[in-house]
Amino acid sequence: MSIIQNIRERGSWILICIVIALIAFILQDGVGRNNGNNDITTLGVVNGSSINKIDFEQKVQNTLQQYAAQGAQRGQVINELWDQEVNGILIKQEAEKIGLSIGNKELNDVISGPQSPFKQFERFIDSTTGELKTNELKAALAQLKKSTKKEDVEQREQLYKNLILPAIEQRLSRKYQFLLYKGIQTPKWLVEKQYAESNAISNIRYVNVPYTTIPDTTVKVSNEDISAYLKENSAAFQVEEAQRNISFVAFSAAPTTADSAIIRKNIEALKDGFQSATDVAAFLNKTTTSPAFKDTYLNKKNISAQDVDTVANLPVGALYGPYVYGPNYVFAKMIGKKSLPDTASVRHILILTNDPQTQQPVRTDSVAKILIDSIKSAIAGGVSFESMVEKYSEDGSKTNGGKIENFIQGTMVKPFNDFSFENPTGTMGVVKSEFGFHYIEVLKQTAPAPAFNIAYLALPIVASKETTTTAQTEAAKFAADSKNQKSFNANALRLKKQTVPATGIKIYDFNIQGLGETREIVRWAFEKKVNDVSEPFEIGDAYVVATITGEDKPGLMSAETAKSKNIDVIIRDQKKAEKIKSKLKGATLEAIATAAGATVLQADSLNYTSTNITGLGNEPKIVGASFNKALLNKVSAPIAGNSGVFVISVSNLGAITSQGDVAAFKEQYQGRLSNSIVNSIIFLKKTAKIEDNRAKLY
Repeated sequence: MSIIQNIRERGSWILICIVIALIAFILQDGVGRNNGNNDITTLGVVNGSSINKIDFEQKVQNTLQQYAAQGAQRGQVINELWDQEVNGILIKQEAEKIGLSIGNKELNDVISGPQSPFKQFERFIDSTTGELKTNELKAALAQLKKSTKKEDVEQREQLYKNLILPAIEQRLSRKYQFLLYKGIQTPKWLVEKQYAESNAISNIRYVNVPYTTIPDTTVKVSNEDISAYLKENSAAFQVEEAQRNISFVAFSAAPTTADSAIIRKNIEALKDGFQSATDVAAFLNKTTTSPAFKDTYLNKKNISAQDVDTVANLPVGALYGPYVYGPNYVFAKMIGKKSLPDTASVRHILILTNDPQTQQPVRTDSVAKILIDSIKSAIAGGVSFESMVEKYSEDGSKTNGGKIENFIQGTMVKPFNDFSFENPTGTMGVVKSEFGFHYIEVLKQTAPAPAFNIAYLALPIVASKETTTTAQTEAAKFAADSKNQKSFNANALRLKKQTVPATGIKIYDFNIQGLGETREIVRWAFEKKVNDVSEPFEIGDAYVVATITGEDKPGLMSAETAKSKNIDVIIRDQKKAEKIKSKLKGATLEAIATAAGATVLQADSLNYTSTNITGLGNEPKIVGASFNKALLNKVSAPIAGNSGVFVISVSNLGAITSQGDVAAFKEQYQGRLSNSIVNSIIFLKKTAKIEDNRAKLY
């Protein structure tokens, strides 16, 4: 049984049990409260409103725990939560300016309405309708309205921070955005124009000379060319916050072939002892750091192991391996075979002997055993199981009548698991686990299928001390010999080490492209100067040495950063276009095609609202020119497109039969415009005074 999760759920339910009359008081006292600004606890300030570091870090930990299974990274979570905090404060401030708030009646809807945060608790959901049991929720809240216990006060604060306040902020944000949406007005003439354009089509004949006809090596792009292009298009290449560019080389400390051979030899030396061991758990604990032996049976589909079919066919006591599985060499040993259900459903009552979170004793085994036996006798005498669950159970499943449904074989603690799967439906009994005493009733099981108890002896394939020391020494020598970027590049070339660029690094970044989550290198890049070379950083199974190759201060992007965004490719194509244009001579498309060694082609049914041309890809300039009435049956001047230079002639302009009327189009068009509302927060940020201390505190 996943007792920790159940306890967490139970803790969440306790948070619900707060006096509903106190909620308004909490909100009046808490909404808009400034936590105070000081060097230790203030993560940031947004127009005078502080973001408390301690509260923020708690949210980070909660989010990491919630999304651990999805591989949530700490740096990403920190930055996303920061944006949420800033956005929430800005919208709240804007709402206050215009008198937008959440009144008491609306607060009741926030708590018990369609978007109630309490809908996540199964106890308050009607199993038939799926709707929130509003009366039961209010009754549960009112039940503890006079509670003055310390734990209830603490839980009230957590309830406000983690459940009530986020729901209020979400409602306030929706109201603010709805006002913006209602402020969007679309004139009739604009709708009609957009409607006509959405139905417009054209047919063209064209000659195309691709840029690829001119080798890249024949067209040089200098830093001066890039700088000139950036100035000419300065609005598109503005840097809003400081950035650093680096290059790095890596010295691998990954296990070598020789290291792998040593690990294989070591695990083979344990083979005989593993095969003859009668106490497998004791053997594994003594000889390896393998995961603890679970001593449980699993159906084949639930066994996550390589060559599972081969392993499942092993006789009892036989070994398979060694084989490589993930970062380990592994031996698999068949301990036993049975026919067992794959999943089961039970209901149970738990009397704790140890607190699952603190591991502190709750009561003695003897006291807990007397209580669970009394519960067993009461149920045998006719008292309902549900009432005993409600009155005595100390597990999170209490909110579901003690039911734990459709859990997979091998996922619960062993005594609970064995009782649930090795007894037929309807069996009731007491078992003792590491958490306490359970009174269990088996409610349902799937049909029995072959199940296997398999033990795994695993040795991680790790680098030897010699391999690690060699990589560390080489990296340290490289760093010592590289005094600046020039010598860094020369030494890398001499050692045949690839230098990897990473550009556009911002001061609050946690990840660097090519390296992953490397906050320490980001900090270093902003503490040092251009041309500085780092000491080796240990990143994963490598030692990394970096040099700062450039920086971008707020304003126009540097030529070096622009190169990383392939601006040099655009400029090269522009230069190629001038060469190609000089060849496109003639009064007709046929004459131009002959001069260029090309062919006259045709493209039909181009749509005004789409920039894509079949066979050519994204060509907005060509599509735009195809609706130029001045080019109807006329030859255009050469047009530099995305893939090459074009000369076109419009052969027909028309319209398709619309699939909807103007009114329907207006609704769709207005809906698309409303998507721009999300950008409103960008403009609020640009005009806000934001103090951001993330770089100092993380």
